[in-house]
Amino acid sequence: MFKVHFENRFIMISPDPDRLQKYGLFHKFNDTKELYKLIADFQSDKSIAAINIYGPDIKHLWKIFRIYFTEVGAAGGLIKHTSGRYLFIEKKGKLDLPKGHIEPGEEPDICALREVSEECGITGHTIVKYICPSYHTYSWEGISYLKKTNWYLMKYDGKMITEPQLSEGITKVEWLFPDELNSIKSNAWLSLMEVINCSILR
Repeated sequence: MFKVHFENRFIMISPDPDRLQKYGLFHKFNDTKELYKLIADFQSDKSIAAINIYGPDIKHLWKIFRIYFTEVGAAGGLIKHTSGRYLFIEKKGKLDLPKGHIEPGEEPDICALREVSEECGITGHTIVKYICPSYHTYSWEGISYLKKTNWYLMKYDGKMITEPQLSEGITKVEWLFPDELNSIKSNAWLSLMEVINCSILR
């Protein structure tokens, strides 16, 4: 299955109807034109919280879905300090994790390490493992983009810097223990909480 976030709404793409969650609409994939109208309607109608689009050939469905968008790649990191705290930042009024676009010829893991340094001002962090990808959409100058972000768990034993990198658009830096994470749910993107659930809370 593939879950694509539209801010805090989402489209779930699956081979069969996903009965585990509540959806505003279930739709069986029939043809490309109908699919693209469904995506466009979902983008414009903010009252629909979620849609489940399903079809037996999920690889084909996912390929056709992605063609609707201009694809971009990104990578980011969830940083665990030796104290047991995790690093979070605030950008655009929402708690987030450091991430950024992959540069031409750059590998996702190298991008993730670079973005953490640039956005958080730390060095010496290393990758422990790959966590998962996340997908979200945004529009810019009339173009709809689909961003895939590759997430990595990292370890760090240096100073827990709390000064935000204002030049990177960061307004707040926090180091939180796992039992404090429930306090950020109301101020975090749904896609971020899913990354956290994949790596910390499960």
